[in-house]
Amino acid sequence: MMLPPELQAAIAARLESDNGAGGSRRRSAAALSATYRAGGATQAVDSASYLVARLPATFAAVGRALEELQARRPGFSPASLLDAGSGPGTASWAVTAMWPRLGQITLLDHDPGMLSLAAALGQAGPPALAAARRLMGDIGRLPEGVSADLTIAAYALAELPLARIAEAVRGLWSASRAMLVLVEPGTPQGFARIRAARDALLGWGAVPVAPCPHDRACPVSGSDWCHFRVRLPRSRAHMHAKAATVPFEDEPFAYLIMARAGEPTGGGRIVAPPRQAKPGIDFKLCDDGRIVDRHIARRDTADYRQARKRGWGDLFVPPQHE
Repeated sequence: MMLPPELQAAIAARLESDNGAGGSRRRSAAALSATYRAGGATQAVDSASYLVARLPATFAAVGRALEELQARRPGFSPASLLDAGSGPGTASWAVTAMWPRLGQITLLDHDPGMLSLAAALGQAGPPALAAARRLMGDIGRLPEGVSADLTIAAYALAELPLARIAEAVRGLWSASRAMLVLVEPGTPQGFARIRAARDALLGWGAVPVAPCPHDRACPVSGSDWCHFRVRLPRSRAHMHAKAATVPFEDEPFAYLIMARAGEPTGGGRIVAPPRQAKPGIDFKLCDDGRIVDRHIARRDTADYRQARKRGWGDLFVPPQHE
C-alpha cells in the first residue's frame, strides 16, 4: 500500500517548513530507527524525524496487515476507528485508504505534539481524518466510553512493560466492537508483546483472523520469533535522512488481528521465506498449532504453479483444495 498522494504532499510541506535539516535530522532519524528496531519505547520524538524515518514504514506495515484483514474478512467494512497510540495518525491514513467510507475516527495519544501533528496532516485527508476527534490518553488506560468497530494500536505497545501488556490489551479489546489490530516491530521484543496479547485475547474468547490460522497455543519456540517483512519505496528525504543508497526499505513487523465473531481461517501461514530449488519449493508453515515443513514438487505442475505465487507472510492452502 503506497502513501496517499495527499499525505505525501502534506509531509513534504511540513518538512519544508521545518528548521531541522541536514546532519541533525539524519542523526535524529538514525537514533529513532535504531530504537524501533531494538524494540524499545520512544519518548519526546522529533516530529520531522518521525515523518521521514518512521511514518512510511509504519504505514506500510499497517497497510499490509489491513490487506490481510480484508482478504480474510472481505465483508468487514468499519464505520468507526479508534487509533490508540495514534502518533501523527499514520494508522488512520492506512485505514481510510483501505475503507474510504469510514465515518468516524478517534485519535488517542499521550503526546499533545503528535496529536497536533495528526490534526495538521489530517486536514489534507478525507473528511473522516479532517474531522477526527483527538483525545489525550494513555494506551494502557483508555478513557471510559471510547469504542469503535475497529481498534488499532500500531507500534504503540512498546511504550509499556511486558507485564502490563495484558492489562492494556483488555482495554483495547473492550473498546473493539468487531475487530482489533495490533502491529509491532518485527523484533523478538515486538513479537513477545504480540504473543502476550494473543494469549490474553484467546482467554477472552477472541477469534484469530491473521496471521494465526488457528486458535491453538502459539508453536513458535526457542530463539525464533514470528514476523514478516514489507517493502516500501523511499522518498528523496527518506534516502537523505538515512544516508541510503537503494530506493527501497524492508520493514520487519509482527502483527495480530482478532475478531469478536467467526472462526479461524485454517490452512497454514508461511512464516519464513520459501526455499526454491530444482526439485520444488519448501515452505515453513504455522499450521494447526504446529510449525511444519511442506514440499511442493516441481513435477506436480498445477500445484507448483500455484505454490510459486505464495510468499513469506501469505496464507497457504493446499492448491488442490483452493
